[in-house]
Amino acid sequence: MAFFVSVDLISGLDLGTYISIFGLIGLGWHGLVELRDVDTGNKTTERFRTDEAIERVFVEEKSFTFLYHEGDSVMPTTFEQLEVPKEMFGKAAAYLKDDMSVTVQYYDGRPMSASVPQRVTCTVVEAQPNTKGLTAAPQYKRVVLDNGLTVLAPPFVEAGDEIVINTTDDSYMTRAKE
Repeated sequence: MAFFVSVDLISGLDLGTYISIFGLIGLGWHGLVELRDVDTGNKTTERFRTDEAIERVFVEEKSFTFLYHEGDSVMPTTFEQLEVPKEMFGKAAAYLKDDMSVTVQYYDGRPMSASVPQRVTCTVVEAQPNTKGLTAAPQYKRVVLDNGLTVLAPPFVEAGDEIVINTTDDSYMTRAKE
């Protein structure tokens, strides 16, 4: 039975790791981990001892080019077309744009999850005005992106600017290079 590590409640396993509980390798730690069954989607919380064995499951990754949204599904493509539900992208589905390179993770020949690049360029459509003042701490303001998400950005960012966003935590990274 294979599981996907969705929330690491103590430490030891990386998030997004596929594991098999009955395996060959000892962990060497004691921890509480939230797992999602890849077949049923049910979540469970498990406690592992140092003498229990788990095995990392082989997950194949394939790159696709995202084509378009169609209802609740998206269509990435190489030479083969694959319909992927938006839920596989999670909150990162908001960053999907035409002709974007996406990665689909396969387990046992079936798509299990999908991801967008870690760095995505977005256009600022709305920004608070720049407030000037002397302050020792860096000041950030809320900006609304072309995909509808709101992120914190430095005060010099204005509407119409293109900025690079880290899709893992929805944070500002830098201005986009022109």
